[in-house]
Amino acid sequence: MRSEELKKRTKEFAHRCIKLSMALPETVLGKHVRKQLIRCSTSVASNYRAVCLAQSKASFVSKLSIVLEEADESYFWLEFIIDENLLKRKLVEPLLREAEELTAIFVSSRKTARSDN
Repeated sequence: MRSEELKKRTKEFAHRCIKLSMALPETVLGKHVRKQLIRCSTSVASNYRAVCLAQSKASFVSKLSIVLEEADESYFWLEFIIDENLLKRKLVEPLLREAEELTAIFVSSRKTARSDN
C-alpha cells in the first residue's frame, strides 16, 4: 500500500473512531473511553504523517513504532467498548477489524524496515 493511500486510510480511521466515540454514553466510563479512543486513533493518523517525513531509517522505525502502539491501543479501547457493552457490537466490529488490519500493516512495515540493510 502506498504512503498516500495509508495516510488517507489512517485519517479515515480517526474520523470513524471520533464518530463512534460521540455515540458513547454520557457516563464517567463513557467519557473516559471517548477521550482515550479519540486521542489514540487521531494519533495513528497524525503520527503516520510524521513517519512519511522521517529523515533516517532509525527515525522511520521509531515513528512507526509509535503509530503501531497507538493502533494497538485503539484496538484495545474498541474491544473495551464491546466488553463493557457501551455500544452494540455490530457498530464497533468494523472499526475493530480496521484497527487490527492497520496494526498488522505497521508490524509488517516495521519488520521490513528493521531487516533492510
